[in-house]
Amino acid sequence: MKFIDEVNITIASGRGGGGCVSFRRESLLPRGGPDGGDGGKGGDVIIRTSRHINSLVDIRQNKRYAARSGQPGSGANCSGQNGEDLELIVPEGTIVRNAEGEIIVDLTGIKEHVLLKGGRGGKGNTFFKNSINQAPDYAQPGEEGEELEIKLELKLIADVGIIGFPNAGKSTLISRISAAKPKIADYPFTTLTPNLGVVKLGDYSSFVVADIPGLVKGAHEGVGLGIQFLKHIERTRLFIHLVDASGMSGRDPMQDYVDINYELKMYDENNVEKEGFFPLSTRPQLVVLNKIDALSEDQLSKLKANFKKATGTEPFAISAVTGKNLKEFVTELGRHILAEEEQ
Repeated sequence: MKFIDEVNITIASGRGGGGCVSFRRESLLPRGGPDGGDGGKGGDVIIRTSRHINSLVDIRQNKRYAARSGQPGSGANCSGQNGEDLELIVPEGTIVRNAEGEIIVDLTGIKEHVLLKGGRGGKGNTFFKNSINQAPDYAQPGEEGEELEIKLELKLIADVGIIGFPNAGKSTLISRISAAKPKIADYPFTTLTPNLGVVKLGDYSSFVVADIPGLVKGAHEGVGLGIQFLKHIERTRLFIHLVDASGMSGRDPMQDYVDINYELKMYDENNVEKEGFFPLSTRPQLVVLNKIDALSEDQLSKLKANFKKATGTEPFAISAVTGKNLKEFVTELGRHILAEEEQ
C-alpha cells in the first residue's frame, strides 16, 4: 500500500430539511388545524481514528466529502429524517489544519472529533400555532450546512525515532529488535516510507520504534527524502542516532554525526513558528555505532574515544547484522525510555 501522509480536501456538513406547511384535511373536520412536521437535521462531519490504518491513501480518493442533508417535514406532523453523518477514518496521530495552517484538532489520544455540525431542520407550521394565530401558513427553511477546506497531516506515533544516513543500518536494526520487516538493500533510499516496530521489554512492557528514511546532508532544503519524513519524528521522545562505523560508505562516521545534527537544527529553524512544534535538535539521543563487525578492536576503541570526546557520552557499539551487543542495547534503550516516561 502506498504511504500517503498529507491530504488536502474540502468537507461539508448537511443542510437541514425544511419545515412543512400542511393542514389537516379529514371528512367531518373541514377546519382541521396545521399539521406540518419539522425538517430533519443535516449530517455532521466526524473524523475518527483507527489503529488499523497507517496511511491517508483512502482519503485521497476524493477532493470533496459531504454529509447528507436532512429530509423535509411532511403532513400529519411527520418529521423529516436526519441526514446521515459523514465519517472520515484516519490513522492515529493525524493532525487536522485549516487552510491557514492553524491546528483544528490533533488526534493524538483522541478517538473522534466533530469537525462540522449539520444544519438544523426547519420548524413546520404546527410549531407556530398559538392562541392568536391558529392557522399559520408558513414554516422555517432548513439551515445551511458548513463547508471547510482542511489539510490532514499524519505524524507517526513512536517512542523512539531512528535517525542516520542511508545505509547506516536503520532498517536492519528495526528488523532485528522488533517484528517489523522493512525492505533492506545496499543502496540509498531503499526505505521510501517510515517503518514502525514494537520492541518488547519483558512480558508486560513495550515501546514503538520508527525508522525514518532518507535523511541526508541538505535535507532541510529539500535534498533527498529527509524533509518529507522529518516531521514523523516530531512526536518521539528519544532518538537513536545510528552511525555507520565501518567507513565502507566512503563517509567519515564523525562527520555523518555532525551533518545529521545540523539537519535537525536547520529543520527546527525552518519550523519554529509552527503551532505546537517542539524542536528536534534538543531531544535526547543515544549515539549508536553500527557495523562494528567490520572494525578491529583498536579501530573501534579509537572511534568510541573520538565520539565520547565530541558528545560527552560513551557511544553504544553494535552489529545489527550479526546481533552483537543487540540484547544489551535494547535493555539500555528500555531504561532510557522508562526514565523519559518518569520525567
